[in-house]
Amino acid sequence: MRGLLFPAAILAIWELAGYLGVISQTLLPRPTDIFVSFIDLLTTGNLLYHFQVSLLRALGGFLIGGTLGLLAGLLVGFSSKTEQTLDPTMQMLRTIPTLAVIPLFILWFGFGEVSKLLLIAKGAFFPLYVNTFLGIRSVDTKMFEVAKVLEFSRWKQIKNLVLPSALPNILLGLRLALGAAWLALVAAELMGSSEGIGYLITDARQFSQTTVVFVGIIIFAVFGKASDSFVRFFERRLLKWRDSYKG
Repeated sequence: MRGLLFPAAILAIWELAGYLGVISQTLLPRPTDIFVSFIDLLTTGNLLYHFQVSLLRALGGFLIGGTLGLLAGLLVGFSSKTEQTLDPTMQMLRTIPTLAVIPLFILWFGFGEVSKLLLIAKGAFFPLYVNTFLGIRSVDTKMFEVAKVLEFSRWKQIKNLVLPSALPNILLGLRLALGAAWLALVAAELMGSSEGIGYLITDARQFSQTTVVFVGIIIFAVFGKASDSFVRFFERRLLKWRDSYKG
């Protein structure tokens, strides 16, 4: 509940400034006007349809990119030879901005769903890859000495030692990958899409419907936060054993 105080205060000041005419209604409409637009879009059915399209795109791209990123991170983390072979190329590809590959994806795959899914998958791939790799390599080597004394098999070392120790980094990578997938979704839907929340924002911009633009932006923000909170819930459940600083 405490986390709602700050946004509530901002909304109250925003509404008051709009009501008093301090800010332009065209450039920054009042929250009540945005809410009315949200209800209008909801009752006509347009909003639910476009949101469903965007959600399926984000989930599809995240599952593709996240799964590949997790597997690649595990392979590179467990094998130094694989690291020497793959990691330099991965780090080079990681530095390429997502927006820079949009023209290439359009040339290769057109404006269809394939290019959008691959763009989202690219955004989700690298956070999970890097954090999984770092999580595995950050395991204390002294724990392996204990495992040798206890005569742990290779699989038992991985299951009882490496993966639990790397889990905080992997879950962090999962949170970052979800955020990157939402960001890539916006870019994907702004490149010639005919449906989705990104298309709704672009269409509203052309007709100067600022309230509808804000509705789309707020939807991205709310569901991005919801996905992050979903992972944090499992993070608290799975990492109860970890004694960390609470602030």
